[in-house]
Amino acid sequence: MYLMYTPNNNPVYTIMMHVAAVQIIKQHEGLRLKSYPDSGGRWTIGYGHCGPEVQPGLTWNELQANEALEADMAKAEAAIKSVVKVPLNENQLSALISFTFNVGTFNFARSGILKLLNRGDYKAAMEHLLLWNKIGSYVSPGLTKRRQDEKALFETKDVTLP
Repeated sequence: MYLMYTPNNNPVYTIMMHVAAVQIIKQHEGLRLKSYPDSGGRWTIGYGHCGPEVQPGLTWNELQANEALEADMAKAEAAIKSVVKVPLNENQLSALISFTFNVGTFNFARSGILKLLNRGDYKAAMEHLLLWNKIGSYVSPGLTKRRQDEKALFETKDVTLP
């Protein structure tokens, strides 16, 4: 279930899946059922889940990883919908969910991507998205590919359905 919003902005739960976002996240995060420090040193588990409960030695099963992914995606979606002031189609929203899942809601809310989107400059926003491919000053091939996948999804007109 994913957190969605009705026209009056009340949260309701629905079984609608952002399939394309799930595919990008799972492909680029991979599944690890034992906690590990990510490239930034944060303890991580599952499909890139970080949180205060993630400590050295933590183990999960695949169901726990999928539940955390679902909750993390819902958080990203809610954050996006609270700050994006322009219309988004399903693929655009899914691409932004993958991006926000990866960089965090705080970083998305303060990004040039959001500023460009809210000006209605979708194309420039996606060019700016490609700049988010670094770990420190190192250009990461993995992040470069992920950003390319997110941009391609954002620009796809056909809606991906489950």
